[in-house]
Amino acid sequence: MVATPAHVLDPLASLGNEEVLRIRNDFPILQQTVNGKPLIYLDSGATSQNPLSVIEAEQEFYEQRNSAVHRGAHYLAVEATESFEDARSTVAAFIGAEWDEVIWTSNATEGLNLLSYSFLNASLPGADPEAARFGLSAGDEIVVTEMEHHANLIPWQQLAQRTGAVVRYIPVDDHGVLDLEEAARIIGGRTKVLAFAHASNVVGTINPVTALVALARAVGALVVLDACQSAPHMPLDVKALDVDFAVLSGHKMLAPTGIGVLYGKSALLNAMPPFLTGGSMITTVTMEKAAFLPAPQRFEAGTQKISQAIALASAVNYLTETGIDRIHEWEMVLGRRLVEGLSGIPGVRVVGPAAGIERIGLAAFDVDGVHAHDVGQYLDNQGIAVRVGHHCAQPLHRRLGLTATTRASTYLYNTTDDVDALIQAVAGVRGFFGA
Repeated sequence: MVATPAHVLDPLASLGNEEVLRIRNDFPILQQTVNGKPLIYLDSGATSQNPLSVIEAEQEFYEQRNSAVHRGAHYLAVEATESFEDARSTVAAFIGAEWDEVIWTSNATEGLNLLSYSFLNASLPGADPEAARFGLSAGDEIVVTEMEHHANLIPWQQLAQRTGAVVRYIPVDDHGVLDLEEAARIIGGRTKVLAFAHASNVVGTINPVTALVALARAVGALVVLDACQSAPHMPLDVKALDVDFAVLSGHKMLAPTGIGVLYGKSALLNAMPPFLTGGSMITTVTMEKAAFLPAPQRFEAGTQKISQAIALASAVNYLTETGIDRIHEWEMVLGRRLVEGLSGIPGVRVVGPAAGIERIGLAAFDVDGVHAHDVGQYLDNQGIAVRVGHHCAQPLHRRLGLTATTRASTYLYNTTDDVDALIQAVAGVRGFFGA
């Protein structure tokens, strides 16, 4: 049984500012000042910060157990392998998967590319008959949404170009909400893959996974879920959602960069052709051919991301101990406060669902007459870190009539004071620039 960490005042109570301030003490980077002001970090949608326990978990691996996994019988190799596979089990439990359904990747982008290239390999002449269900050809369709991050769009565009398939997309309305009537019309007999974000990294929309999965199941399409903006912030059960594949990124959920996860149903992973080949993913090799291991090793060629995986497991433990439901509830509070406060500033347009509609704890906004990059620089001078640009979602910005926005995104270490400081600072932007 995992002990309740010191920062948790009451594991059954809702998070509040008092406990969040205790949580913040676990994050060394948040103790500094920027431009002479206390750092207010509101860019966790891009990269979250690391608690000391995660930093120490990776350091401890290098100090005590550093060795290649699955390749040696000596003490350090055995210890490293055990820690590495324990980390896999920890992350699998966090998302409701089995241990052999979790594949380590460098990030979610690599996971999505792994899928698209595996599907491409299944489309080539001479592919294993077992992999036929993943193959695409002229006339087949891959369906995405208009709100996708480029990482969940470009790999499918590339796959379509190489196979003759077509990419179609489910449109969004003026608030960035999916048009489900159009989704029902678009997802049809030619649909082979449906790939969509659980939550938008721009408008914060939480998509109706159950309804979309039902549409895909009705036509036999595979479902790929981008969980990068959901796994860190709300409960995620891939089995309950019945998605075939899902990806997430460690650096958005308190872990280091360089580690991600591809989840896939076991039967599907073991039927898919591999993407990367080489050492550690084979059973037998001759000078003419090779036979491959089952998943997860089937997709983990070469030296693995050992310390990063262990650190990700530590991050998952931190989230679990704090309470992912409590984190989600707190971020709903912060998200509503963001939207309501920013929407009340003259000349500021908040994109995404209106206040009162559930969203993850972020808000992207446009300041009339001031470019997003100038807004970001102004806020940085106030010690407030936000994201500026198109957030790797140019089609969505184009649909909303914008080229760039400023995005503030919260996490478990943000307080209502952080949000209020941002709102107060944004209220001064147009005056400062004379807009």
